[in-house]
Amino acid sequence: MLGKYSFRKLVTMTTLAAVWTVYSMVALAAAPGTTAEITVTGQVSVNGQTAVSNSTIVSGSTIVTGPDSSAIISLGRTGRIEIQGDSNLNLQFSDNSIVGVLSSGKVTVNNGSGVAATITTKDTVAIADAGQADTFTVQVECSHTHVDGVAGVVTMREGTNDKQIVAGTTATAGNLEQAGCQPCLRPNSAPPLRFAGPWWLILVAAGVAGVAIIFGRKTKTECCGGTVVVVSPTR
Repeated sequence: MLGKYSFRKLVTMTTLAAVWTVYSMVALAAAPGTTAEITVTGQVSVNGQTAVSNSTIVSGSTIVTGPDSSAIISLGRTGRIEIQGDSNLNLQFSDNSIVGVLSSGKVTVNNGSGVAATITTKDTVAIADAGQADTFTVQVECSHTHVDGVAGVVTMREGTNDKQIVAGTTATAGNLEQAGCQPCLRPNSAPPLRFAGPWWLILVAAGVAGVAIIFGRKTKTECCGGTVVVVSPTR
């Protein structure tokens, strides 16, 4: 009786040890490419849960930052992602890839050499040059998306059109005149002003006439020494 009990206990312990060994090997094998460390400032959530600094996130997580908040995702040799305030980013990563979907806000991506990095927005896809280390920023506005090159080379793909962005240059994708969106204050990103309708001509004419009157009065005063002589029709 005692022998059977001991044998069963031995089998159970052996099975548990085998399961734990396999689980540990899988976890260790997956960890380098599918986990990252997050550092937060202010209000930041990961998959709907409040995030704290130095905690671990997994590939496929959605990071949301509040106003005046930020988050930094450290991926080791793979790269680093900085997420600014009021942003929503779904992030997937592995040892050799960074794939983000930016719904709102602004992110800066640093990818290592040999790492393919892409950030997709509603307007465009920013594709880093995997042959070198790159640094680029993607910012989503109401009506458009900005892509700024900081280091390396990035391709901005809008539909079937590609535009290469090198360090120090920027490009914009989307509809700058989308209804309901305020114009962006960044240089070269505001929609062109449309001067149409006769009321513009009236305003311009009125302005010119006003300047002419003021100039004429000033000229007459200087010419006549500032003295005005009034001649009465009766004595």
